[in-house]
Amino acid sequence: MRVIATAGHVDHGKSALVKALSGIDPDRLAEEQKRGLTIDLGFAWIELEGEPIGIIDVPGHIDFIKNMLAGVGSVDAALFVVAADEGVMPQTREHLAILDLLAVPTGVVALTKADAVDDPDWLDLVEMDVHDLLAGTCLADAPIVRVSAHKGTGMADLRYALRHALTALPPRRDRNRPRLPIDRVFTLSGFGTVVTGTLSDGHFAVGDSVEILPDGPSGRIRGLQSHKQSIDAAQPGSRVAMNLSGISTDEIRRGQVVCKPDTLRATRLLDVSFRLLEDAPAPLTHNLAVDFFCGAAETPAYVRVLGVEEVSPGAEGWLQLRLEEPVLVAAGDRYILRRPSPSATLGGGVVLNPHPRRRYRRFDPDVIARFETLARGAPDEILLQTLEREPLLTPETLVGRSGLGAEPALAALAELRRSGAVAALDGSLLTRSALDALILSLAALLTDYHRLHPLKRGMPRGEVRSRLRLPAQGRSLDLPVRAFNQLVQQVVDAGRIAGDDQLIWHADFCITFSERQRRAVTQALSRFAASPYAPPTAAETLALLGEDEALLEALIEQDQLRRLQGNVLFRGEDADIMFAQIRHFITAEGSISLAQARDLFNTSRKYVQAVLEEMDAQRITRREGDVRVLRNA
Repeated sequence: MRVIATAGHVDHGKSALVKALSGIDPDRLAEEQKRGLTIDLGFAWIELEGEPIGIIDVPGHIDFIKNMLAGVGSVDAALFVVAADEGVMPQTREHLAILDLLAVPTGVVALTKADAVDDPDWLDLVEMDVHDLLAGTCLADAPIVRVSAHKGTGMADLRYALRHALTALPPRRDRNRPRLPIDRVFTLSGFGTVVTGTLSDGHFAVGDSVEILPDGPSGRIRGLQSHKQSIDAAQPGSRVAMNLSGISTDEIRRGQVVCKPDTLRATRLLDVSFRLLEDAPAPLTHNLAVDFFCGAAETPAYVRVLGVEEVSPGAEGWLQLRLEEPVLVAAGDRYILRRPSPSATLGGGVVLNPHPRRRYRRFDPDVIARFETLARGAPDEILLQTLEREPLLTPETLVGRSGLGAEPALAALAELRRSGAVAALDGSLLTRSALDALILSLAALLTDYHRLHPLKRGMPRGEVRSRLRLPAQGRSLDLPVRAFNQLVQQVVDAGRIAGDDQLIWHADFCITFSERQRRAVTQALSRFAASPYAPPTAAETLALLGEDEALLEALIEQDQLRRLQGNVLFRGEDADIMFAQIRHFITAEGSISLAQARDLFNTSRKYVQAVLEEMDAQRITRREGDVRVLRNA
């Protein structure tokens, strides 16, 4: 599931465009509808080729820029809106700067109100102006679509452009440490407290225990919805409404984060990279007071500039931020800094370390070197990417391949293993997504096998191991035997499959005979029952089963028939009776000859010889001359 956010100057038609796309009016507040002005975040959704796409509509007015920042922190794409009759305006530029600082992955530009312009040359000039504005930003390659929300023109082209932009994005990563930054809190009659947000880094399910950080209460998920549809579980990247039990609305607020207990912790000190906007009015200086925005959170903060005296406009640098209020962030999160008064966006960057152990000396070269290493990417992200390229590395090899120093790599790996984002099979590591893909591949192999071989109990273990594939990479994975056995045991323990030393099968699979096969089986088994110690031969049995060799093998798999030495068949229960009576005879008499066994069951030499040889093979008896004795008498 994907989420897009609008951006652009006030009164350029963002909300009208969302309504034209989705049929939903995102201006939910009475004051917004009265003034015709978006004040707070609005929400809607559309379907593109059957996939639901969430839309966050943000305010464009300069007075509500903080609300805008709460809505664009973790979106997949931007719907950047410029009115054709006005062109580029101040908030157009500021919103674009924010999108670029947040590195929004992709986007589409909607040139709205195209019907209000009669001069095609004017439209061309505005479009050229927008192209120039986007150059060098994250939206440099974004298509520009001329639309009219009022008349509906260009809407099909806009939907196509959005679908094309989203299709090219990689799937959201599941690190098994879910975070739902709260952007809205309300009460719903009959349900109680509801919070909404865009889920990242993991998944939630109904019934999960949760805690609200920082400084919030604990509770349980009573229900989940996405786009007003009830769901059992929410996946990374989805817009989620979460009904919480045990928590009241006056205990929580926008900017806090819903997470699973004991998985994350808040912080007041951050190590970050930073880029100051080129049009910033002054350099960024040490100890400057700023407002910090990340996700849906905001708090006053103070800047500690590292390595240089100050950061010049357009330049990049390293900062340590001291926050007045604790926030919940993770390495790799993007943030924005704004000047409190007069209000203006200064710049932004990436969280490198959300939990530094101390304040640094400003000009320590070791500290700068460490920042430069972390700036290559969050350590956990680098480790995950390395494992995605080369699954089943040992911890030592992974640390070496990552190019990180031992200390940050081992700390990140410990956190990834603790959260479940990285798993181990016999000491070799792979990502949780790779493990899940292997489990899906295993299930798919068994499904295909059961479809092709409906009369076989299961698939041979060796065949399963040799054919396992990682779907994302489309190649077989050479799992060592012990690692493969651990994988199978995990899935068995989860109740999804069953198996023994030879075969693996779906837990709910059972051999089912057709009506013709049932009649043939009944006829054959009745012949065995009529003469239990002189049963039909293998050839006669196959004839009774309509020459259906797969059916015969199925009966042997189910132990309705048992194949003994010499390809002699007995019903399983009859073979057990013969084994027991022979043991009893030997116990009483000390031994048994072939002739004595033949007389015991009043049958022919062929049948008792097969039984005696089978008992020898199973190490129940052993032959001594012309008689058998018990091996463990």
